[in-house]
Amino acid sequence: MRILVGCGGTGGHIYPAIAIADGIKKQVPDAVFLFVGTKKSSEVGLVVTAGYPIVRISIKGFQRNSILKNLLMPFFLLKSLYQARRIIKSFKPDLVIGTGGYASFPTLFVASMQKIPTLIQEQNSVAGLTNRLLSRWVAKVCTGYPDVIFPCEKGKIVYTGNPIRSSLCTFQEDRMDALEYFSFSSFQNKKCLLVVGGSGGAKILNTTILEWKDQLSNLDIQIIWITGKRYFKPIKKAMSDYPYIKCYPYLSNMEMAYTAADIVVSRAGALSIAELCVWRKPTILVPSSNVVEDHQTKNSLSLAHHGAVILITDQECPFLLIPKIVELFNDEAQQLKLVKQMELFTASHANAQDKVAAAALDLVLSR
Repeated sequence: MRILVGCGGTGGHIYPAIAIADGIKKQVPDAVFLFVGTKKSSEVGLVVTAGYPIVRISIKGFQRNSILKNLLMPFFLLKSLYQARRIIKSFKPDLVIGTGGYASFPTLFVASMQKIPTLIQEQNSVAGLTNRLLSRWVAKVCTGYPDVIFPCEKGKIVYTGNPIRSSLCTFQEDRMDALEYFSFSSFQNKKCLLVVGGSGGAKILNTTILEWKDQLSNLDIQIIWITGKRYFKPIKKAMSDYPYIKCYPYLSNMEMAYTAADIVVSRAGALSIAELCVWRKPTILVPSSNVVEDHQTKNSLSLAHHGAVILITDQECPFLLIPKIVELFNDEAQQLKLVKQMELFTASHANAQDKVAAAALDLVLSR
């Protein structure tokens, strides 16, 4: 069985693609995969590290700050459609899967026009533009949230939850070993805060932590802080005198961070929420206000409504985040309540990898 996977852009699109491929590999060990992405080195590295080959196409996304660059979009689209056609002709896939983002459009569109079985997986509670367009042509649409709206017949939509990497579902490590991994071995009795800004980092989270670093020091905790690559160097320099804070531009082994953490502060990307639901950590979500259709806030609303997370807006973050962190660390009853309510959402994502894999394989076997 030969499977082509279109993905790219952010980790929120790449990690589900890897998780789906891993899920299919469990059921069909001899399946052959080829990923199709853009020329971003970060996504190539993630896919190759996961053990899959990847080829690249020339598609580029809409540039909000550059009208001139957008004038070239039709050229890049036509070129990428031609490249996708050549890749499909050479690889001869039995199935083509896409996980959203502009990089998956040419591959899925060409495959659907050639009547090859196709499936897309939408992570967010509000469907992205690429997946909305593709939903009209593909054979199956898997969603991370119930009641996601698509301009296609409802019969092809199946709610599966969001697939996360197998390592995050099966990882078993001692907390003390995880703390030692982050060089916290001399602070093993301290509580640990994990701050996650998403694959690109979150400026508002970073500036808030920087401004309140002394107050956090008085709380007597240790912090694992994922800053994002573009913010890392100045933050690392500013934190040189704070040994209880460990800064990282990015972490590929998030299972270690989740194991060490007692409380998590995170952006509200769909994959981050799925991982947190599986790990069941007391969580403060700060949805990004800079995403299309405010989908991070919408991702968070169901959990917040059920009391499974604490929700803070970008506007509230500078003055409310640190007091909420302090309050939560000092209130174990509230921590337990958040974890208990989050368990309501665990099953939705814990088995998603197998559900999407089953839906994908059904398309091939029923052909």
